[in-house]
Amino acid sequence: MTRLPLPDADGIYTFPTDLLTSHREWMDALTGTKEIMTLTAPLTLAPYWIEPRKPSGRPVVVIEPHHDDFVLSASGTFLARPRPLTVVTVFTRSRSVHPSLENTYNSVETVSALREREAAQSLLPLGVTRVGLGHKDAEKPYRTPELAQVAQITSELAEVLDGMEDAELIAPAAVTRHPDHLAVHEAARRLGCRWFWEDAAFWSTYALSGCDRQLFQQRAGDLLMPEVEDITATVLDKVTLLHMHGSQMHPARKMYRPIRHAYTVAAGMLLEADGRPRGKYAERFYRLGGTR
Repeated sequence: MTRLPLPDADGIYTFPTDLLTSHREWMDALTGTKEIMTLTAPLTLAPYWIEPRKPSGRPVVVIEPHHDDFVLSASGTFLARPRPLTVVTVFTRSRSVHPSLENTYNSVETVSALREREAAQSLLPLGVTRVGLGHKDAEKPYRTPELAQVAQITSELAEVLDGMEDAELIAPAAVTRHPDHLAVHEAARRLGCRWFWEDAAFWSTYALSGCDRQLFQQRAGDLLMPEVEDITATVLDKVTLLHMHGSQMHPARKMYRPIRHAYTVAAGMLLEADGRPRGKYAERFYRLGGTR
């Protein structure tokens, strides 16, 4: 009996071909390319190759809660259409690593240093200017962020943004309801941010939970208008960036959760004449009030 090409099994989408195999072939294809950059995954020390981008156009200031949030959710779009980027990470102190790594990385200092190195490597091809605010991330049980914390983050971000009035702001939409994401989203809104990425690519329990989706829709209402961006042409380079964040995506197959999410998001793209989506992978964003 002929079997349908089901999209999972080991946590990796398998059509048109196994994504892991496709990425390995992509690495082999890049080794002989001119203007190639080598990235080293801080956790495994394994080398990867990627073409550096040449940013152009209006500058963008990315306001992310944690070191990996921008790469997880929105890096494919900026790999495809590079713009001058400044990435401001609010919560740069953390004890969050995969449970299997906790014996090795067992303090805020060791975890934070590892995640800092991961971020530096993953953002290198985009020519990013990086700023860290030094806050400690939330730990379970999660609670709603305090207003004083939001006010402090807003004030610190305003200092960073001083003199950068020409830049466009982008921040998380806070679909996940993680308190750090909620705090950063609110601070960004207070500072005039009108463009947000869907921060649901990795945490599938948040992204797919009916109650979380309902709460997001109640909060966003008709104010946050969804849009999708085709990242099919850059999805393998995005996988390369994901390899840099091994402390969060361990074992390695977990890094394909964002790609699975991008596959499902692409189903909502405009369709070709034959009814198929125009792209195979996409990232979802929101515009406040539908503005651009």
